[in-house]
Amino acid sequence: MVNGMATKKVTVTLDQGQLDRIRALAESGTAPSVSGFVQHAVELALDDVAGWGALLAGALRDTGGAVTVPATALAQAIRRRERQVRLARLIRQPATDVVPLDRIDATSTGRLLAASGTADIADAHVVICARRAGQGIVTSDPGDLRKLDPGARLIPL
Repeated sequence: MVNGMATKKVTVTLDQGQLDRIRALAESGTAPSVSGFVQHAVELALDDVAGWGALLAGALRDTGGAVTVPATALAQAIRRRERQVRLARLIRQPATDVVPLDRIDATSTGRLLAASGTADIADAHVVICARRAGQGIVTSDPGDLRKLDPGARLIPL
């Protein structure tokens, strides 16, 4: 069995044109395989049913319509497969800006970590970017961010 593949097989009926397009994507390497494509599509659909679109719209409204994603947070989140679909949708939004960890942000991040006695570079970079943009922070883990900036406007997911 291929790593990451499901352990339960099911039969799915697709329109021939859809199947041809999916196969072409798999053959070109754009999709990992037909099964991989279908799994990805199911993840997107489950997120839609779970209200991810409404959650994203609410977060955009709460942050003033712009979203800043520090590249360090992107790298950290992308490691977790269950977050990849949501993150991919978020970074494709026109109002999303992915911010690199440059010399200035790296220095500010290091200073914030030293001052707070914490060690998570991605969390500190999130705080630095939010401060600069004057934005709230949408997070599923407010505890660590609160240690870095007790006054940060946190928007829990």
